[in-house]
Amino acid sequence: MTVAVRSFAKINLGLYIGAARADGYHDLRTVYQTIALHDVIRVSVGRGRRIEILCKNNDPRVPLDSSNTCYRMAERVLGELGAQSRVRIEIDKRLPVQGGLGAASSNAVATMVALERALRKKLSGPARLRMAADVGSDLPLFLVGGTTLGVGRGEEVYPLPDLPTLPMVIVTPEVGVSTAQAFADWDALVQREKAAELRSAGTGQSPVTTQALVSTRNHQLTRPLASDRLFEVGCVLSAWLCSLTSGSPNTGAPAKGGSRAGNLLSDLVRTGIENDFERVVFPKYPELRDIKGELERAGSRYASLSGSGSTLYGLFRSPADAAKAASRLRKQGLKAVATSTLTRQKYWRRILD
Repeated sequence: MTVAVRSFAKINLGLYIGAARADGYHDLRTVYQTIALHDVIRVSVGRGRRIEILCKNNDPRVPLDSSNTCYRMAERVLGELGAQSRVRIEIDKRLPVQGGLGAASSNAVATMVALERALRKKLSGPARLRMAADVGSDLPLFLVGGTTLGVGRGEEVYPLPDLPTLPMVIVTPEVGVSTAQAFADWDALVQREKAAELRSAGTGQSPVTTQALVSTRNHQLTRPLASDRLFEVGCVLSAWLCSLTSGSPNTGAPAKGGSRAGNLLSDLVRTGIENDFERVVFPKYPELRDIKGELERAGSRYASLSGSGSTLYGLFRSPADAAKAASRLRKQGLKAVATSTLTRQKYWRRILD
């Protein structure tokens, strides 16, 4: 039996990086949003005890061994269900690799869903979330879909009131950005800024301790600790998200005349939600900063890097505006496509269509 599942992508509406944790991860605050672009995962089961990964597109960047998230997920599902089967997973790759759209994570969750159906066995909700978090930080969001708050290292997810369907343009540059390297660059940036603040607040000649800063004449302190910053960010996100419930109930359809979407876009811009990764990725890949500028010049009301990149997106007032912008960007030689956000209801309805 072969089961095909759509593996939808996500974007990040803001991504704030906190302190590095003892486990090597960072505390994060982000709002995940599923979108209508997708890969396709096909899973078949038979007699035997082997997991096989195939990439329909023969993309050399897609691992075909046990390092693939789909392989790791299949191992866990078989173990949890006590099943012994030969599993064949074919990945029809349409989303960019290392693009910041969560493709590998989404592929793994799609593998879970497809394997459950192929084996005609169902995992419990807690087991699903536990296995997803074990495989990767942003896998659990794909067990929720729609508009989702991510905290912790991103694996702790909470469904939010869905944004209405928003037209958007996705630009996928050829460059790939390593998430691990982006986090390392962020840590280096934080250390440089901390050292500069200590020098400035101290004698101006050499770094001083935080304890010494407390006793300076003006009681000048360094910036808030990372945990304090994330608390402040949480307040900002909460203020913006309150606007989702301040109007009429959301049906998942575009608001009449686009006014509801337009208001939410305006609120998003006014709140100043941003992606911290832009501070370290843009200096290293200035072409990505240029693409964000092109999205804004093409009429985007809000443009951002998704995750650590390299994909960028822009939100627009109407599908016509998004289509026009995508056409303009393609004429400039960019790989741009018009699409839309995907509400939770549509996400789950379309996964198995």
